[in-house]
Amino acid sequence: MRSLTALLAIVGFLTLLGCNTVKGVGQDIQKAGAVIEGAAKK
Repeated sequence: MRSLTALLAIVGFLTLLGCNTVKGVGQDIQKAGAVIEGAAKK
């Protein structure tokens, strides 16, 4: 029972890390798009 709980905790932790990583990549892409858009307006 303890090993199952530990396994679920590890999986949950990794899932949260993955979500933060995807969110960070999305923000980086959004910033890059804004830079390109600004350059295109000039």
